[in-house]
Amino acid sequence: MKHILSTVILCAAVAGCANVAPSPSSSPLARQVAPADGWAAQAGGTRGGADAPVANVFTVSDAAQLRKALDKSVEGSRIVQVSGVIDMSEGRTFVDHADQSRRGRVVLPWRTTLVGLGAQSGFVNAHLHVAKVEQVIIRNLNLRNPCDVAPKWDPEDGDGGWNAEFDAISIVAARHVWVDHNSFTDAPLTDDKLPTENGKTRQCHDGALDIRDASDYVTVSYNHFALHAKNMLIGASDKAEGDAGHLRITISHNLFEYVASRAPRVRFGQVHLFNNYHVGDRKHPTYRHGYSVGVAKLARILSHANAFEIAGARTCTDAVKSFASGADAGSFSDQGSLLNGAPLAPCGANQAPSWNVPYAFTPLPAAAVPAHVRAGAGAGKQ
Repeated sequence: MKHILSTVILCAAVAGCANVAPSPSSSPLARQVAPADGWAAQAGGTRGGADAPVANVFTVSDAAQLRKALDKSVEGSRIVQVSGVIDMSEGRTFVDHADQSRRGRVVLPWRTTLVGLGAQSGFVNAHLHVAKVEQVIIRNLNLRNPCDVAPKWDPEDGDGGWNAEFDAISIVAARHVWVDHNSFTDAPLTDDKLPTENGKTRQCHDGALDIRDASDYVTVSYNHFALHAKNMLIGASDKAEGDAGHLRITISHNLFEYVASRAPRVRFGQVHLFNNYHVGDRKHPTYRHGYSVGVAKLARILSHANAFEIAGARTCTDAVKSFASGADAGSFSDQGSLLNGAPLAPCGANQAPSWNVPYAFTPLPAAAVPAHVRAGAGAGKQ
């Protein structure tokens, strides 16, 4: 179900200015609050910069304007509207890892709404960082997953592997965050275009959206994730036991299209999945589907009416994979989901998690999910 839009008067999208007068023709998206059918609406809700004064509503079209709009000198709530595609490299190739970490990072402060104007706005060569803050909303952006210019070779990663840093969005020790109607992809630099070194693809992509370090009250809704390997990690380590009781996250109405894994992979969290649409192929030439939902250490996952269309998948364990056992085992409980048109049979992790969804929600039948999500997920489909 799409979120109801409220019409408001916002800053005009005037190229070259970072703080302009309000205009009735501006986007109606920026003053939205997180929907009631998700964790972000709990414990007081998520408003981002919804109460920003007119002076704190900015329209930005380049990296310099963006940095100014997000600067610490701005007091109180803010709304930052992105006009067009912002290249955080500003046309200058990152020279090394430190340079990319510094210039490519977009740090979002407390009480901020970051929203794209129109269907084509967004970022390249950027990694958005939501760390140790509260009340952040990210909406209607096209995000090209960043490519680490200096991935590291780890000979002890299985039989050896390349590990990259930088996610399109990282949520770290943050609370009350809503990520909605964004599009994430590796394209045009898909993994088949990467070089081979040490006998392995020199992987430069990390996560699309990772959530960790006891982040809490997060909703991820109506996003389109496409052409990516390790998509969404919730809980970064088995050793992060402080995550227990946190990582309360709702993932609803998202399209995961040719995503190889981690859609999501969960440790510790109380995660609710409903009405998501997964499209994959276990023989895809670049993004071969390994699994969709990963049930790792002490994960507590409730699933309702999700649709999985995975070519070559035969059983529930092709879609839902367990990564822990014994005292560390996670749990996955599903109602009404479909795998290639048939009921998603119980998996090895299928048991009742020790929590109940604390908000009212009304999922569509899984058979209706593909058309609904195709029509509504991603940037420009508000």
